[in-house]
Amino acid sequence: MLLFQDGTQEVLDEALSEEKTLSVADLIVNGGTGSMVIIAVLFVMLFIALYIYFERSFAIKAASKMDKNFMNQIRDHVSGGKLEAAKILCAQTDSPVARLTEKGISRIGKPLDDINKAIENAGTLEVYKLERNVSIVATIAGAAPMIGFLGTVIGMILAFHQMASSGGQAEMGSLASGIYTAMTTTVAGLIVGIIAYIGYNHLVVRTDKVVHQMEANAVDFLDLLNEPI
Repeated sequence: MLLFQDGTQEVLDEALSEEKTLSVADLIVNGGTGSMVIIAVLFVMLFIALYIYFERSFAIKAASKMDKNFMNQIRDHVSGGKLEAAKILCAQTDSPVARLTEKGISRIGKPLDDINKAIENAGTLEVYKLERNVSIVATIAGAAPMIGFLGTVIGMILAFHQMASSGGQAEMGSLASGIYTAMTTTVAGLIVGIIAYIGYNHLVVRTDKVVHQMEANAVDFLDLLNEPI
């Protein structure tokens, strides 16, 4: 008798474990057409956010690379009156700092205010290039959770509509299934939003470092022009 009870208990435990097992694919498929469309939109948004993140990361990394002796060579050329050699050096160095320095060199001979203004304008353009499409990642970080929550609300409305249509006789099992399936869109939206938010802030921090590097080198160049000959 005891062996029979033990065997029955094992069968019940296995049945309960099978009932509790639920894959992500099942949640997506069982959510209905609306849920699948919203999750598909969220996956597209995630792909766009990741693409922009890696593309901007490589661009920012390339922009931050600069020869440590660059400003020393510029200083030697400018001090020796070799402006054309300084311009050639800037043209051969593909970095925002080099382009700002070249803009300043091309204005040598004019008042310092004009040179400073030209460098600031060039710096604004360089910052715009670095921040290109980064705002899209920020938009995805804010919109993804909202879109996911929209899918959940739609799913909840459909679940309660089913209850109302059945005159309050809807099975709790099917109702609960519809509700937790609808919640998958919120989870997907939060995941996409968190990834995009982290990526956006990381890009902002790295861009700020490049901007500070540009500002520091611009100050060094202006100090060079103020040095007595």
